[in-house]
Amino acid sequence: MERTIQIVNGIELAVTEEGAGDPVVLIHGFPELAYSWRYQIPALAGAGFRAIAYDQRGYGGSSKPETVEAYGLTHLVADAIGLLDTLGIERATFVGHDWGSIVVWTTALMHPERVERVVSLNVPYRGWCAGFPTIEFMREHLADRFGYVLSFQDEGVAEAAFESDPHAWLRSIFTGIAADKDFMSQDEFAVYRDAFVAGGIFGPLGPYRNIDANAAATEHLANASITQPTLMITADRDPILPPSLAEGMERWVADLTVVGIEHSGHWTQQEQPDHVNAMLIDFLREAAATP
Repeated sequence: MERTIQIVNGIELAVTEEGAGDPVVLIHGFPELAYSWRYQIPALAGAGFRAIAYDQRGYGGSSKPETVEAYGLTHLVADAIGLLDTLGIERATFVGHDWGSIVVWTTALMHPERVERVVSLNVPYRGWCAGFPTIEFMREHLADRFGYVLSFQDEGVAEAAFESDPHAWLRSIFTGIAADKDFMSQDEFAVYRDAFVAGGIFGPLGPYRNIDANAAATEHLANASITQPTLMITADRDPILPPSLAEGMERWVADLTVVGIEHSGHWTQQEQPDHVNAMLIDFLREAAATP
């Protein structure tokens, strides 16, 4: 079922929901949509869970605020909690990928009473829920790795590049960090292309333009512990977030399971959906069975 709901902060979220049982909220990253979980939603529903995915603010059918500040991390967390409140859900498992993982880690720290379990694809937690170092640090020390982040900082530049050739711009992002360049069909790619042509990329770029503000807003959470049972899924061929980054996460996550997926680039749940589904469902069933 697809529908649009208005949450308590006035934001509208386009939601895809299927199944009944314990709720599992799936949060996508950049530049994606709730559609990125198209393989997980029916699998979770078939396994007896209530799968709920939504377009984050700025994306797809959800609200698109017109100020950069509206895409700060605390607002993204408020959307996740507002979704639960509007749907009448007290606690849920949260699953994130890419920027969705940053939202999930932060939600687990800021609202632990609302988060039953945590699953992250590709993005580890190393005591810093904001996910990125400061822009200045990246410029001085990590420009090669995070050049794309730096290129997003000047408002209008990336937007102009996208508008000049949306198909090529988006295709280059997807194929550039995928293990299998053909992991997505032409029809599937068209869903993303059409959504971003219609909605633009100002909103999706917003979280990147709040990196320093996010660091300041979550500074009090530095080195905080994740208390929920947690599954960390790594992808062996992700050039941005290699599996090695998950080493040592036990320092901050006591109840941690780490599993690796082979032959996957950055788009893990789309490149290797069967493996992700199996790991996710096994974890949820085992965690639910633990007293």
